[in-house]
Amino acid sequence: MANYAVDPKYLLPHLPHGTELDLWKGKCYVSLVGFMFTNVKIKGLPIPFHRNFEEVNLRFYVRYKDNGEWKRGATFISEIVPKPAISFVANTIYGENYSTFPMKHRWEEKENERLIEYSWKTKEGWNDLQVTTAKEPVALVEGSEEQFITEHYWGYAANGATKTMEYQVEHPSWRIFPVKKYKINYLPTNFYGEYFDEIVRGKPDSIFMAEGSEVIVRDGRKL
Repeated sequence: MANYAVDPKYLLPHLPHGTELDLWKGKCYVSLVGFMFTNVKIKGLPIPFHRNFEEVNLRFYVRYKDNGEWKRGATFISEIVPKPAISFVANTIYGENYSTFPMKHRWEEKENERLIEYSWKTKEGWNDLQVTTAKEPVALVEGSEEQFITEHYWGYAANGATKTMEYQVEHPSWRIFPVKKYKINYLPTNFYGEYFDEIVRGKPDSIFMAEGSEVIVRDGRKL
């Protein structure tokens, strides 16, 4: 999870109706996130040849007030997967912004560290998000930036100009692996838009790897 502080005005066109930007200590973040789906089921059913696959997404953080209480969530500028059927289902059911490109990953475990890499191929060539981390994870610190980034348990997607799709994401609190070094190789021009392309090519304000876990995505509702 590579995290970049950005000018909030560039996120406003992507903000789902009824939500507002969720800030951490006055900073507005976008995150470039790479991860692996494993043993995926849709409505409780496994789909042949669509159970294990990579994803890389660019997301930012929002909140929504529901009956006087704030729900903290994420919304996505882009989500990349290697299988067109996944893009179709996610875009249709959840109103997300999925696209399909060839992808691959590399996981290497050594005596004292781990190397994790996610790659996706655009017309310009292979793009890479790679980290080398400590071998063992550490617990999240209460009130930390890492806790803010990882603990958004709702998803929000724009469904037209005046409608928003909301869905709940359930998982335990994740431990994190501190990053020793990283490499981000991003080639496209105007894939995320000129501003965000330049952001992703720059140095992230922070980068870490989360442990991950089983995750449940609940059925969505329109707000």
